[in-house]
Amino acid sequence: MAFSVIFFDLDDTLYPPVSGLWDEIGARINQYLCERLGFPPESAVAVRERYFQEYGTTLRGLQIHHGVDMDDYLAFVHDVPLERYLKPDAALRQVLASIPARKLIFTNADTHHANRVLQQRGLQGLFETIIDIHAIAPYCKPMPESFQRALQVAGNPDPRACLLIDDQPRVTRAARALGFHTALVHAPAGVSLDADFVLPTLLDLPRLFQQGG
Repeated sequence: MAFSVIFFDLDDTLYPPVSGLWDEIGARINQYLCERLGFPPESAVAVRERYFQEYGTTLRGLQIHHGVDMDDYLAFVHDVPLERYLKPDAALRQVLASIPARKLIFTNADTHHANRVLQQRGLQGLFETIIDIHAIAPYCKPMPESFQRALQVAGNPDPRACLLIDDQPRVTRAARALGFHTALVHAPAGVSLDADFVLPTLLDLPRLFQQGG
């Protein structure tokens, strides 16, 4: 099958999880909980994880239960030196540029963070648009409504002609239930019940087109 649109997750998808960046962002989330909301350090991690599991992102839980301002939170948690963790990837750029489909970023982060990541990875100009947390508010992945919003932003393509690539099985499961084709990236090669395809790295993406999807 020839996919006409590919939705790419951002964090831990367009860069390898072993980079350590997401760990740094997680530490900033913990710091936000302690400094801005007064949680004791020993409970911050548990609160963060509980909200993440229950609401899709820690942010959504903080908005619901603590009235947190989205922009203040995002600016705080993404205030990290990306150059310490990410570097340009010429091979990935070449692979993505070769894919004959519309390419969009679909992320629970904001556009500012996404652009910084793309700049640091050397992937600027490859994506048609960035569908960020503001574009899908008040929803977030893996809520079904977030995928519907993403399709609207993309011009309402048939989800059956779309491929969604993410590093989280719960996201690929949710998208698959709505008719998307899905690929789980940075996962061990093999068969997964959570996605249609498994990609050990994004450099393996061309084989899906060589196989006809």
